[in-house]
Formats: sequence, C-alpha cells, structure tokens
Amino acid sequence: MKDSVTEEHLYLGFSHQYRDSIFPLHTSISLFLLSYCDCKLFKVFLVPTGENVDDQFVTKNLLGDLEVHLISRCHLPVVVQSCCLPAAVVKDSKFCRAGLSVVLRHIIQKTYEADPSKKDILELLGFKKTCLKACAEVSQWTRLCEISIPLAVEGFLTASPEHCQTIPPDILQLERKLGEPVRVHNDDKIRRQKLQQQKAGAKTAVPVLGKEATEEGKTVEMHEHPLPSLELSIAFSKLLVQEVPDAVNREAPHIRRIKTSDLPCLDHVFAEGLYFTLADIVLLPCIHQFLVSSKKQGKNLVNLPLISSWYQRVQEVPGVKKAAGKCNMELLQLPELMSAPEEELQDLSSVPDELEEENEDSHFIGGPRPTMTKLMENGIEAKFSPHPCPNWTLDWTNLPSAVSPGEGK
Repeated sequence: MKDSVTEEHLYLGFSHQYRDSIFPLHTSISLFLLSYCDCKLFKVFLVPTGENVDDQFVTKNLLGDLEVHLISRCHLPVVVQSCCLPAAVVKDSKFCRAGLSVVLRHIIQKTYEADPSKKDILELLGFKKTCLKACAEVSQWTRLCEISIPLAVEGFLTASPEHCQTIPPDILQLERKLGEPVRVHNDDKIRRQKLQQQKAGAKTAVPVLGKEATEEGKTVEMHEHPLPSLELSIAFSKLLVQEVPDAVNREAPHIRRIKTSDLPCLDHVFAEGLYFTLADIVLLPCIHQFLVSSKKQGKNLVNLPLISSWYQRVQEVPGVKKAAGKCNMELLQLPELMSAPEEELQDLSSVPDELEEENEDSHFIGGPRPTMTKLMENGIEAKFSPHPCPNWTLDWTNLPSAVSPGEGK
C-alpha cells in the first residue's frame, strides 16, 4: 500500500433511511462500492437534506466498517455547494469530481493506484476502462444506470399502493437490454466457440462459487455445476482468474469458414455482457430494493426472468455477498424466478418501450436556427453562405444511433 496517497473527502447526500438502504440510492451505491473495494482512502461525509439531524440519524450497521461524518450543506466547501452529490474533493483543493459515475470510477482508480495488487477492482472499469465513462447526456446506457433506474426505484418505493401495481418502464427497459445480443471486443472468436459447442452438444462444467472468499481473498470453495453456456464459462473463468477450458480455445476448420453473420449471438451474463463491471455494482442496490419491495407486496415477477437471473448470478461473484453483509443488505434468493413459462413471458415483449419510442419519435430541435435566434435577440447577426455540396444527404436509418445529433437530446 502506498503511503503518499492524498487524502480526499467524499460527500454523499442523505434524505432518509428505508429498510436496509440509505437514500438517495446514489449514496447506497457509493457505500456499497466502498465496501466491495474495501476502500478506506476517503473521509466520508453524509450531507442531510434537512437541518437539525443528530448523529444517530442513520443505523450504523448500514455503513459497514466505514467511518462517516455528518456535515450540513452550508458547511460544505464552496466548490461542492455548487455541485450535485456525490462529490469527491482533494483536501484543501478546489478541484471537485461530481456525479455518480465520475465519483465511482474515481474510487476504483484511486483504490488501484493505492494498491496495484487489486487488479480485480480495476477490471470493474471493463474493456479499455470505459465502463460508464460516457456522460448520461450522450449515452443511453449511462443514463439508464446512473439516473433512470435509481429514480424509478425511488419513485416505486414511495408511490401509493395503487401506483405500484405496474413495473416501472425503466426496469422493463433494463430487462430488454439484458435480452439483447452481447458485443465484446473478441466477439467473432467467442461466437465461433459457441457454435462449436452447440454443434458438439457439449455441456461445460462451470465453477460456481459455493462460499464467499475468505478475508484474504485466497480461498474459494467451489462445486461443479453443469451449465451449457459458453458465456458463463468465460465470465466465471475470468472472475476466478482461470483459463477457459482448452476444449473451447480452438475451433474446428469448418467452424472457422462460417460467415460472421451466421454465428450465434452471445447472451448476457452480467449487465454489460460477459464480464462483471461497475454497471453491476450500480444496479445491484437499486434492483435489490425493487425486488424486496415487490416481494413484500406479493408481486409476481415472472415478467422479469432476466433481471432475476442476473440478480442471482451477481451474488456468486467473489466479494459481493461480503460487501452486502457489511452494508446490512440481505440479498434475496429467487429460484422460482429463474425459469418462467414461455407463454407468461409474452407480456413482456408486448410492453411498448416508452423510453426508446420517445427517443425515436422525437425530432431533433437543436441545430443552427434556435442558436441564430438567440444571437439575433442579443444583437448579433450571422452571415450565411450556401453549402458547397447541397446534394449531400445522410440516411440516418442506416447509421448507428450514437452518431445522430439527437442522441443526447
């Protein structure tokens, strides 16, 4: 552990305590990541939304072994007062990192810098370390994880019983996302391996974690569980720092000759695809609260088989149950939701995707005209010249949605 780590202050909002979570959920997510990373590099402050809150306002066992201090908003550093929490500030500095994704990514990077042996922590940032790096204004995925899901769950928990009968649209959108084909950097190779496995009818014995790792993280008790999923084999092999079995490392010649378009798609193991990332850390406290509330209300969650399976799978990741225990988060076991009858899942596919439809149907309202109007209203007149190639057109339907000017609205 490096001794020259600069002390930083982490400021988290606090509105209320409900069951085994602190709200807003951004705070519970931040505390969960600190516990998962076993990070003690930050001096943590809770900032109540109201005044006159005593030191006993939050149950200590929700904070794990973290030392947390109270501070009123008026006593925050000036730079933090202008930001939305969570926020991280280097002590006696004016540089501030604000926003959930930015702060969580910083916690991971700082943890690794202080102890480079924690490579598994750095892996949370995913391939090329870009997990939740794009801001919510331009990335639908970041917006869903960072903003939409936490707000949807908070609204679901506080809504009146008659308004809690339907699953929030953002939760349904996550269910659909988990059902989409997975794209990874070595996509073609893995899909060929999957095709070979399907043709051979093989069932790979995948190591499933039987117990949590010890405190030193060196001993993991495992048992063999037959799973016909190459995706699971690859995902858990990486988690356990093992090589993928040799049987699937090299595909047969006739498999190599198959066109990429004819290869089977990869299925989700975790939120972003095959690998456990920061996105799973962000979603777990939110989905946990949603499932707990739904179970208490006696709701049938058969329309969320993918979320339920993901929720159970995340619990098998080393360190997750330990971190949840520190935060007094009693994870549920939902075996009855792991496989739902196909006819009961048809309701899910028939539910309109309000959020995606809104994005597709809305017209882009930016561009030069509103800007020119604002300039002219302030006495600034722009001169126009004809486009050098007026016949150029763009077929937006055949371009990735990410390049559309209207993507981030």
